[in-house]
Amino acid sequence: MSEYLRLGGFPIVALGNFDTEAAYQIVEGIYHFVISNDITRRHDVKNIDLFNRGVKFIIENVGKTFSANAIVKFLKNEGRSFSVEFIYNYLEWLEKAFVVYRCQRYDLKGKSVLKTQEKFYLADASLKYCMMGFQSESVAAMLENIVYFELRRKGYEVYIGKNETKEIDFVAVRRDERIYVQVCRSLPQKSDREIANLLEIKDHYPKYVVVLDELEAGNIDGVRIVHLCDFLLAE
Repeated sequence: MSEYLRLGGFPIVALGNFDTEAAYQIVEGIYHFVISNDITRRHDVKNIDLFNRGVKFIIENVGKTFSANAIVKFLKNEGRSFSVEFIYNYLEWLEKAFVVYRCQRYDLKGKSVLKTQEKFYLADASLKYCMMGFQSESVAAMLENIVYFELRRKGYEVYIGKNETKEIDFVAVRRDERIYVQVCRSLPQKSDREIANLLEIKDHYPKYVVVLDELEAGNIDGVRIVHLCDFLLAE
């Protein structure tokens, strides 16, 4: 499972028998082909270096609440000038090239989709590692990335949940059914935040916490604790 989190699931990589180095080279080639042909040439990007820096910042912060101003500030600190408008253009281009996917926020109380504090997820987790190397601290974000796309694969519309001041990683809706999903490497030893946030939702739709530690699987007050493999295999 750790190798899947590192290498991702591009078909050519997932179905082939490649070592880590070869797999990264393949993914890097896919990324640069998409960037070169579908984005920089099509949109006549003049400053390729600045564009790549902006894209890398977006990829590095996948799964975090998005802020165009944060990217502008980051680039300004590096002595680079960038406008918020350009950041949104880049994101739109990356979306159209299927490099990133947008996940909007859903207000559970107001029952409405919000247009702020959205998140972005990578089409494949390996895109991050081939560009920046494997970082153990990013596993949690990549785990969230995998769960997001699994929910999409199963036909759900997927949102980030906002329940007053609490956040639910995913609210997944499919016709008249709904599930709530929290994602973490393992349940915090000194906090019940993951489960408590779900229990504060006062309805009877299924609630899950997806973890990497299979020994934690079970049921806590009606919240199902599920290992990632079991979550991926369930239909």
